[in-house]
Amino acid sequence: MADMRRINSTGSMDKATVLHGKYEMGRLLGHGNFAKVYMARDIKSNRIVAIKVVKKEMVVRVGMVEQVKREISVMKMVKHPNVVEIYEVMATKSNIYIAMEFVQGGELFAKIVRAGRIKEDVARVYFRQLISTVDHCHSRGVCHRDLKPENLLLDLNGNLKIADFGFSAFADDHLRADGLLHTTCGTPAYVAPEILSKRGYDGAKTDIWSCGVILYVLLAGRLPFTDQNLPSMYKKIYKGEFKFPAWFSYNARRLITKLLDPKPNTRLTIPKIIDSQWFKNKAEETGQGQIGESLGLGQWGKDKPEVLNAFHIISLSEGFDLSPLFEEKKREKENEGMRFATREPASEVISRMEALANGEGGSRKFVVNKSENEIRLESVERGRKGRLVVAAEVFSISKEVLVVDVKREYGDSLDCKIFFSDHIRPALKDIVWES
Repeated sequence: MADMRRINSTGSMDKATVLHGKYEMGRLLGHGNFAKVYMARDIKSNRIVAIKVVKKEMVVRVGMVEQVKREISVMKMVKHPNVVEIYEVMATKSNIYIAMEFVQGGELFAKIVRAGRIKEDVARVYFRQLISTVDHCHSRGVCHRDLKPENLLLDLNGNLKIADFGFSAFADDHLRADGLLHTTCGTPAYVAPEILSKRGYDGAKTDIWSCGVILYVLLAGRLPFTDQNLPSMYKKIYKGEFKFPAWFSYNARRLITKLLDPKPNTRLTIPKIIDSQWFKNKAEETGQGQIGESLGLGQWGKDKPEVLNAFHIISLSEGFDLSPLFEEKKREKENEGMRFATREPASEVISRMEALANGEGGSRKFVVNKSENEIRLESVERGRKGRLVVAAEVFSISKEVLVVDVKREYGDSLDCKIFFSDHIRPALKDIVWES
């Protein structure tokens, strides 16, 4: 090995340092309490890697020897495209050197901070990769126990990479007679309530809780459980008390509520997560553009709900009788539409309609074409008069009140009437504002 005395008094490493004749050491990437991570170049392959330098003396002093050993063994065993890969481990009398994959895109946390929050379709991609990786780890008997955006890295292609298995545990680690883990660990805002109770926990189920917090943070740009007083925050976690921002879709709310279930035995399992409507996003996967274009539904829609002026209101309300704006009405003689006022945001109306396309509209499948204030559901199967197409448009009367107009655009009127009575009306009933 080259002369390691070229690590200066501040702990930073000179660029010219060559480790074990293999790696040319570069700049400092980050540091923790007893480890620092440097960029390095594999001299033989010219590959850029990350070198984690762990001080032996510090590890022994704080009693972290077993934790470091576990992290290394876990990373060697868990091979997955979305897990940071470990290449080799080297050591001197004073340091342990872990050569691993260099992930250039930075932390997911930094991306959330820059963006404020992540768009739902992008968040879905990250969440799918996260669940796939966690499922793989669990199948190998490994629980991460410290999942959070700071431990999720992004490569240059935007793919997720799980890092920092320092708190990980094998399924049979630290088990007592009750068959549960008992070591308290993790980051307070992401930790499951059963860990706080100190009565033992299933490590896999606590990882699912952390995934739920991560999904909330992706979509909201903030934590679900926050309080300046830590015991107060813990009380919220115990009870599962949190609120959704208005822009969360209906299916996202349903999924997160089941992930952040304070009772671990009824918390959603990974197979159920994968089978959830939000996770599958069926309408997106059925090739929505192709069928929609056949009816001229390609790119359409306005960015924001149109503000109604007096002439709009008169045309919608059939004269000067404004009551149809504030209650359901029969659309002509066919009863194949509805119009109502709501105080919910347009995004909630759109997500309710989209949920029908994702399985809550019965056995039939729909293709979705939507904007921020309009949505069309087009049946994949043809009926007696072609494919059924139902459209909803949201108008703004004021900042607090919106008018929603739902109607049949194509297809058989009897088929549409049944779809409205059995599915659309029940799905929208509880957001109708009754003045």
